[in-house]
Amino acid sequence: MRSSVEIYSLTTGSSRVVLQTDRLVEAPNYSRDGQFLIVNGDGLLYRIPVSGGELERIDTGFAVTCNNDHGLSPDGGLLAITDKTEFGKAAIYVLRAEGGAPRLVTRNLPSYWHGWSPDGSTLAYCGIRNDVFDIYTIPADGGEERRMTNGEGRNDGPDWSADGSWIYFNSSRTGRMQIFRVRPDGSDVTRITDSLYGDWFPHPSPDGRHLLVLSYDGDVFDHPRDLDVRLRLMDPDGNDARILFELFGGQGSVNVPNWSPDGTAFAYVRYARPA
Repeated sequence: MRSSVEIYSLTTGSSRVVLQTDRLVEAPNYSRDGQFLIVNGDGLLYRIPVSGGELERIDTGFAVTCNNDHGLSPDGGLLAITDKTEFGKAAIYVLRAEGGAPRLVTRNLPSYWHGWSPDGSTLAYCGIRNDVFDIYTIPADGGEERRMTNGEGRNDGPDWSADGSWIYFNSSRTGRMQIFRVRPDGSDVTRITDSLYGDWFPHPSPDGRHLLVLSYDGDVFDHPRDLDVRLRLMDPDGNDARILFELFGGQGSVNVPNWSPDGTAFAYVRYARPA
């Protein structure tokens, strides 16, 4: 089986398998009622019950090159996706959660969605402008983008804290990729991790108690798919960091928000090690 979609419980300290498939699937998001996950595969999006079952395709209209940057709005009514069908470069769209015609949000490209603000009004994303990777926000209804970082290294993977007071992201500004956070107005940039790992894709839990981070070996700069990595849990300020478990994965394992609504579990994908 190439892809194994799994759910880890903080309560039991163990994982259970939701889906195993020969297909490449990536980036599970929880539904707001906790009943199903959304994943992408082959340029399309799918639902799968958390209890297990078959993949059910979500109608994304003309958008058929969707990548692993997608997620539901806080009220569960809308779905943000990243797709390059229309322009040949990654653009962010919003559509109804049940499926339908995508509405363009970002006109500056490429742009890769990563998070909704808790009130559902704003999107956070990684934008590449003149080969520079920075963090941006934009109203979910569209409009002018706002730059949160200013080219200090490569900046990627933004996700909002549950109270909306911080946007977490990973940055190589100090050399090795580490986790930082910034206020939604672009102020008060703070380093969170100072580890020997290459830290990516920070996801604050909905209850505000935890921060989940994907950690590569320290000599890995980018976020490739098929490597030995580990998922680390820490306090929101980076204290009490510990390894939950190791897995074969990386890109596609936890790219976007993946916590259950109650903050007691999270979804991820592990991949089969090549023979």
